[in-house]
Amino acid sequence: MKSPLLDLLFLFLDKISLFANFKLFSMTEDDERIANYDDVSYFKRGDLLEVPRTLFVHFGIYLGNNKVAHLMPDILPVLAEDTCSTQKVVTNKRLIMGVLAKVASIRVDSVQDFAYGGSITVNHMDSSFKTKPLSNEEVAQRAEKLVGATSYSLLWNNCEHFVTYCRYGIPVSFQTDKFCETVKRIIRDQRSVFVSAALGLVLILSVGLEPSTTLPSLLITFSLWMAS
Repeated sequence: MKSPLLDLLFLFLDKISLFANFKLFSMTEDDERIANYDDVSYFKRGDLLEVPRTLFVHFGIYLGNNKVAHLMPDILPVLAEDTCSTQKVVTNKRLIMGVLAKVASIRVDSVQDFAYGGSITVNHMDSSFKTKPLSNEEVAQRAEKLVGATSYSLLWNNCEHFVTYCRYGIPVSFQTDKFCETVKRIIRDQRSVFVSAALGLVLILSVGLEPSTTLPSLLITFSLWMAS
């Protein structure tokens, strides 16, 4: 006989694995054109470059002369006044903290720093747009005009919004759309309500009926129930 508690536990683990294995990007082998990032002669000024980085694909516009303009979250400019330190390649830790703090800039780095050890795909997004891309020179000029500090939003202003605006004139993010659809599927699954309720009950039993734990647990469960 199956235990309801075990069922809830397996459901919770299933939700965790969905996020753990979730990829914000997908490419077919037929469509992608991967280049060795050391061979910059392959790129043309105005090309849209993509490179896998952590859980997402990072995007940039090639400016020529081994330089790439890209929107990059970075916490370091907030913590340090030394411009020399902030000009160094943005590590994953700095990037994640920048995302949380919503601090970013459109910066120009070398192709090697932009790639961060990954393989670069060129103009892969052209097949996703019905409209033709702008001329390469206009794309590069748009990117150059936007270089500098900017706000960051995972949903409204990320690196993909930047490059799609430069190349196609429309700021969109397919990664964000895919992420939101996955979140909606999880929220609409009524079993998520029971998982959140069970976890809230375990938390309450562990620490007691404290407002700091009881109210959030009830609010999350209620919100999931109304959204399902």
